[in-house]
Amino acid sequence: MVKKLPEKATWDDIMYEIYVRKKIEAGINAADEGRVVPHEDVKKRFLKKYPASM
Repeated sequence: MVKKLPEKATWDDIMYEIYVRKKIEAGINAADEGRVVPHEDVKKRFLKKYPASM
């Protein structure tokens, strides 16, 4: 991962890449374990909270 960053990458750039990778891994693990919310349920929740959005 670090080798793919530009040579002028800062520590903030590196930390951001690590953060994003960890979040993606957590999301994949959650999906693998069935800890997800179906799209239709999210849509219903969103419309309940923001009825004029769609």
